[in-house]
Order: sequence, then C-alpha cells, then structure tokens
Amino acid sequence: MSRRPSRPARVLASAVSLGALLALTACSSDGGSAAASDATGSPLAEAARTSPTPFRLTEAGAKAALITETNLEGDWNQVRTAASWGDTLLVGKVDVADFLTAKADAADCQRLLDSLYDDDLLGKPSGASALTGFEEGDSRLLYQVAAYNPVRLSAALGWLKSLPVKCDQFTAIDSKGGKRTVQVTTSSVPSQGDARQGLHVVVQGTSNGEPATLTLDVAAVRIGNDAITVTSGGLAGGQHASMELAVREGAQRLKEVQAGKTPAPGPARNG
Repeated sequence: MSRRPSRPARVLASAVSLGALLALTACSSDGGSAAASDATGSPLAEAARTSPTPFRLTEAGAKAALITETNLEGDWNQVRTAASWGDTLLVGKVDVADFLTAKADAADCQRLLDSLYDDDLLGKPSGASALTGFEEGDSRLLYQVAAYNPVRLSAALGWLKSLPVKCDQFTAIDSKGGKRTVQVTTSSVPSQGDARQGLHVVVQGTSNGEPATLTLDVAAVRIGNDAITVTSGGLAGGQHASMELAVREGAQRLKEVQAGKTPAPGPARNG
C-alpha cells in the first residue's frame, strides 16, 4: 500500500515540475523565434514580399491603349458608332451540306460568321474592354482592347488558327434563301506580343439586290492576359496594310499601359 507524500515532498515535486516547465517553455520560445526568423528571412518569403502585383487592365487603361486616327496612315476618320457596326453580308446560316465528312466544322464556320458580326472573335472578355472604329470611304477598321481569361484566350487563338483548314470555303444562306460563298485563308500579322493569328475572309453575295464582295483582314494579338483585335476592310476590298499598322501601333500602346505608363498621342497629321 503506497503512502501519500508529505506536504514538503509535494511542494518540492511541484517546484521541480514548474522549473522543468519553464525551461521547456524557454527552449520552445527560442526555437520558435529562430524558426520564424528563418522563415521570414528565406528567399521565398523575401520574393513574396517584393514580387509585384499582377497587372490588371482597367477600363481607363483599356481606353488609353486604343489607337487614334493619328496612328493610322491615309484618310481614316474616327467614328463614334463602331459598337453598332455589323455587315449584313455576315448574317446567314452555314450550309451543313458542304461538310460531307466533317459536320462539326460547320459549327466553327458558323461561329466565325457570328463572331465577325458581333465583334467578339476572342470570346467574351473577362475584364475591362474598349473599342473604337474608323472609316475611310467604303472601308472600316474596328479596333478592340480587352482582358481575357488566359486559358480561354489561348483556346480562342488556337481556334482562329484552325479556321483556314476547317472553313477554307463554304456556303452561307441568308434569310431569303440567297447563297453566299465564304473563303477563309491565313493572313500575315506583325510579330508583336506573345501570340498572334491573322485571317483573310472574303464573302461573295448580294447587297441591295446587287452583287457584292466583302473583304476583311483580321488580326488578334495576345499580350500577357490582354489582347488586341483588328478587323479592317469592306466592300471596297481589304485593308491589310492598315491592319498591320494598327497592330504595331496598338501593341506598343498596350505594352506601355501594362508598364504603368500613359501612351503618348500619335503623330500629328499634316493639315
């Protein structure tokens, strides 16, 4: 049978236990401070503190990145109605009978026509966006800047690249049963940005009862998670040179916005 320890013995045992606890606490405190010091002084922690905040395009930035008529050669005039543009020659249903062995390609060709008409070749922006338009005689040039989901942006550029093969030539039928022939080929784009794709689209049909040919030069350029798109041309023919100039000037302006700068105005026109 065990005996209860006397009061002096219990006091001594408590004192020893308390001393050991204090010693362990001190050691733990020192080790914790050292560990915290090591963590905060590590290269990864330092990089986390000094790494810049990822760039995010704002509405003001998108507008600042737009080109103006002074960035374009020729007699282009900036207009306020670009958001409502949409050539009726692009309105129609793709004739699926043209795609005997690749029915799925018909959906991609329909998407192309719809996207050209709605001005959303790269899909819906995930963030800020801005657009502007220019006219020169019967020709138009639409310029857009927008932020996109990076995965969807890459997929959209891949889709554009596939169109000259999937939709090299097909037929679209308008609401009155009239047929239009559509041809899609690859178009060169200035070496700007991180990725790019160009298309040359020709639509032959009728407009106001008369034969008409719509020719468009299209370019899309990814710069980071943002992109610029240019669509130029009209019933008077394509505007490839103006498209290329818009890409070069526009890419530079967007890069400056992404760098936190305000793009300078374009060169003044001679009166």
